[in-house]
Amino acid sequence: MPLKALKEETAESLTLEWVLHVKNYKLTLDKSKCVGCQICTLACPKEAVRLERHPKIQGEKAQKARVDIDLAKCNFCGICDVSCPYGAINVTVDGKHLLSVLDKQSFPQLVRDIKVDAHKFPLDREKSEDVCPLKLIKVSFLTADGKTVEDLSSLSEPERRRLSVNVEIEKDHCPCCGVCEVKLPDGAIHMRKFLSGKLSINAEKCPDGCTACMDVCPITGALYLSDSDKKVHVNEMFCVYCGACKLACPVDDALELKRTRINHTPVRSGAWNKALERLTSSTEMSKELKTRGSLKARESVKKRVGLKGEKCA
Repeated sequence: MPLKALKEETAESLTLEWVLHVKNYKLTLDKSKCVGCQICTLACPKEAVRLERHPKIQGEKAQKARVDIDLAKCNFCGICDVSCPYGAINVTVDGKHLLSVLDKQSFPQLVRDIKVDAHKFPLDREKSEDVCPLKLIKVSFLTADGKTVEDLSSLSEPERRRLSVNVEIEKDHCPCCGVCEVKLPDGAIHMRKFLSGKLSINAEKCPDGCTACMDVCPITGALYLSDSDKKVHVNEMFCVYCGACKLACPVDDALELKRTRINHTPVRSGAWNKALERLTSSTEMSKELKTRGSLKARESVKKRVGLKGEKCA
């Protein structure tokens, strides 16, 4: 048992802490990065994470759901940290970002497959950075001797052409929506979603004039209001299937969300199987388990064949 169990909440963060004889566990939720989605609540094996919906006030924008974590249930395993698409949760041990579920290979990492070709970025810092709805792209321009250029207008055209472009993306916080890939020049950024699925809106049940889902969606353009029917529609090219919109919707079955695939590192774990069951549909879970079983059988056959070959030799 911990010597001290602490919980503190401010406007910016929620912090939980265990102080033990030899170790210090800390969980920090960054409220500026949290979008109030469903992922951490579904992934948590202890049901320690709760979401509280804010009632919709007439004439005001909807607010994202509030995340709370029960200190009595949390064991600082780090599954919420690993699972958060936006990197809003950080779990540390003695100040270091060490997650036991990854060390023990009992839970996979989400694969944020992001490739950048800085040569294809335009020489326009503001234009390049503003394409990201979460402001996760930072661009700088360097001279041949490595000096950063702040004011490109002070350079001649030949000098501008000799500049190199440095691109930094906060990958741990990137949900891989793909907005940057579409809005930047072709080939500047390429990414693959780690959450795939299907989001649909029942137009008959969607309340007229309601934009609660759009109000909380962190990805600009994933949801839009149609001029033709004045209803909200989905652009699945940009949707990351986090579920923030579903929690904000005042009509429970007006939005239907199904996650069909999670791109992750290889893992064989009962904890992951249970999380997968909560995060995706049962059909998709059975597909992954079947695929994993087939791969395991194939590896077993290869080993047997290899052993027989060695004996024959």
